[in-house]
Parts: sequence; structure tokens; C-alpha cells
Amino acid sequence: MGDRWRVEVDRSVCIGSGMCVGASSDGFRLDSARQSHPVAPEADAAEDVLAAAEGCPVEAIRITVAESGEAVFPPEE
Repeated sequence: MGDRWRVEVDRSVCIGSGMCVGASSDGFRLDSARQSHPVAPEADAAEDVLAAAEGCPVEAIRITVAESGEAVFPPEE
């Protein structure tokens, strides 16, 4: 993919399902309150991170291109 992504989790929306960790154990962690957070706020574009965002049952994960701010997920309508 080549891009760097900024990965954010809206902790007010996150329900702690852990699906993101299941899809991308290198990209996400659950804290002691079972809230998801990215391992790093910026990372190389990766299919497993995108799959984690797409699989989040409450769409709490937002991915943008780090350099431009362009939406990767959820896509802009």
C-alpha cells in the first residue's frame, strides 16, 4: 500500500468487543477497562488494520492517510 496511516479509536463509542485485536493483534490493544487503542497512532498501511476497522461492530476506528488527512475508513460519502 505504501502510505502511512493515522489510526484513532473513539473511546466513547468503543464497546470493547476485541474484534480489532483479533483482526490485528499488532495494531490494537485492549486496556484494563476493555477499551481499544492503537498500538501506535501512526503506522504503515496494512490490510489487517483496515480489516480491524471494517470489522468493528460500532465503527469506533477511524483511519486517515497521515500526510493528507484523506479518509481511508470509514470512507467519505
